Amino acid sequence: MDLETLYREERPRALATLIRLLRDFDLAEDVLQEAFAAAVEQWPREGVPGNPCAWLVSTARHRAIDRLRRAKTFAAKQAEIAYLSEAAAPPPDFVDEPLPDDRLRLIFTCCHPALAVEVQVALTLKTLCGLSVEEIARAFLVAPAAMAQRLVRAKGKIRDAGIPYEVPGSERLAERLEGVLRVVYLVFNEGYAATSGDALVRRELCAEAIRLGRLLRSLLPRVSEVTGLLALMLLQDSRRATRVDAQGELVTLEDQDRSRWDRGQIAEGEALADDAVRRGGAGFYALQGAIAALHAQAARAEETDWPQIAALYALLLRLHPSPVVALNHAAAVAMGERLDRGLRLIEQLERTGELEAYHLLPAAKADILRRLGRFSEAAVEYERALELVTQEPERRYLQRRLREVTAAE
Repeated sequence: MDLETLYREERPRALATLIRLLRDFDLAEDVLQEAFAAAVEQWPREGVPGNPCAWLVSTARHRAIDRLRRAKTFAAKQAEIAYLSEAAAPPPDFVDEPLPDDRLRLIFTCCHPALAVEVQVALTLKTLCGLSVEEIARAFLVAPAAMAQRLVRAKGKIRDAGIPYEVPGSERLAERLEGVLRVVYLVFNEGYAATSGDALVRRELCAEAIRLGRLLRSLLPRVSEVTGLLALMLLQDSRRATRVDAQGELVTLEDQDRSRWDRGQIAEGEALADDAVRRGGAGFYALQGAIAALHAQAARAEETDWPQIAALYALLLRLHPSPVVALNHAAAVAMGERLDRGLRLIEQLERTGELEAYHLLPAAKADILRRLGRFSEAAVEYERALELVTQEPERRYLQRRLREVTAAE
């Protein structure tokens, strides 16, 4: 195994443990970097240790002690040095310890409700995914300096507010887990359907979100919503290679080359989706995973079981209501050859004003009107969608549709 792969695989586990031991995000990141630098020098010569993570944590911990000893405020640091040298020393069986709890604690710390959601996402990307400040800044479309300040403030808030580095007890786990799952799915969605810019897909964010999903499921294998989220991400990501053509233009689900979908991801995602539902999974992610599985099972677009998808969206809307779910339900009803009813549902949603700034509402309405042959009305809706869209491939797709319906009038 090359050192780059080891770094990518071992860093999250080692960093999570160091943050627990050192109680300092920045110090943990710095000494872990020093430990990796030592590994690059020593491992090619001496061989990779049996447990690379244990070696890295031990080396980094000693580097932290050395730093504190060199500090000018040595007297004030003596208690901390003693803590690191004795109480915080790894247990005798550390070499064989997989360390799942530390990573789970770190996820819950990064996603603490005292932090704003966008900061939770950024801190998760930095600590558990190992993305650089520059990469995270690009994902959020802000300057690297501004993102660095957000991360510094978040770490400071965790330190100053005494936010506990722990997995919540059973009485608070469900509430906090919901936030953790939301953050992981936000990371995935930002990669799968970037909110703005020239690239429709940011592959590295999809990969990191799926990795976090796998981690969560390995730690919480009996929680149906965790399993459902991983299923949903795998099934959606299985279509990633077909979402844009060679020129970078958007390809809709209906027109994608299904022979290029990742069958391995689909098989795994379908099994996970089934497991989530069998565990009583009528949760938000379990139901969406079941819907994604139905899409994946259709060898051709015309074989899609739209009535069943519409029924699942109806259940999702009843149990977890939101305007976006309502829009997806309306679109599924329309695609099940009930175009007029789907249009009525969208018009009802329109009147609430809840999605007035959401470009996919007029885009969905335009698509139904186009299929009904009401081209002039469809053109009006495509123009509305174009006023709201921020993603360039989507903009070009809507412009193509607008030209089609205008020519057909």
